[in-house]
Parts: sequence; structure tokens; C-alpha cells
Amino acid sequence: MAGIAGVAVMTAAEKLEQAVSRRPDSLVPGRAAERLLKLEPAAEPDVRPRMWAMHVGMGAGVGVLRGVMAFAGLRGPWASAMFTVVRLTADQTVENWTGVGAPPWTWPRDELLVDVAGKAVYAFVAGAVADRLAAAAGVSPGQRHARLAGGRRVHDVGPVPGGRVTAE
Repeated sequence: MAGIAGVAVMTAAEKLEQAVSRRPDSLVPGRAAERLLKLEPAAEPDVRPRMWAMHVGMGAGVGVLRGVMAFAGLRGPWASAMFTVVRLTADQTVENWTGVGAPPWTWPRDELLVDVAGKAVYAFVAGAVADRLAAAAGVSPGQRHARLAGGRRVHDVGPVPGGRVTAE
């Protein structure tokens, strides 16, 4: 659910940016899907369904991790910033592994900025949804540990007994 929300808002933001910049859709996700599924490369209009499937699929799939992070107690803007890097890494690993992408540090800076900004939008929206769902489930073991042991200000405290707590 968090990943789907993130990819929906990221896509809307990309469409707004594309309306201003006139940047075309990237077909790289579709080409990566072709390689992963061992499909013959499709002509430009026919690769679009593959592009959308990969775009949404990657967002939904990687979003599961943000939910796990939230339920473990990694919530808020710091966690969403951490997750931005995870989202970028997931895409870049697939795209470079399949041979359809290039490392981001080789990209033109304007393309890099657009991609990082889009992934940040995705990560913070997915994070807001995941954090809200996790908060409804109660205090996580990580949050409980931080409250009882002073977070990382205390050295070698060890685990807090009891695991997940559903009420304070």
C-alpha cells in the first residue's frame, strides 16, 4: 500500500515536471523488464505497457521494505531519507544488471537531479503511509528500546525484553 501510494504521487510529479520540461518518458524500465523476462525488444509504442508494469511493480515491491522499516521503528523523515537511497539502489541495480542502464554518476546532471527528486518524492510519500500504518499497530521494538535505553546515547545496553508492544 505504501509503495503504491509512493509510485502514484511520484508519477504525478513526473508528469508535471515533463509538462514543463518536455522530457519524454524513460523507456528504461520497460527495457529492463524485457531483459529480466527474456522477451524480444518491443518497438517504442509496444514497450510502454512493460515500462508501466516495471515502474509500478518496482515501486510496489520496494515499498514493502519501507513498511517493514516502519513496523521495526524506523519512521519519520530520517527513515524516508534512508529509503530514498534504497529506492535509487533498487532501480539502478536492476537497470545496470540487465545492461539497459548506466551508473548514475555518468548521467547528465539534469537527468540525475530529476531521478533523485522523483525517488525522494516516492520515498517520503511511501514513508508517510507506512509510518501511519505502523503507528496504528503500536510501539515497535526499536522505539521501545530507544525510549527505555536512551537510544544510542547509552553504550551496550542490549535488547529490551518483550519484543513488540501494542500499547504504551
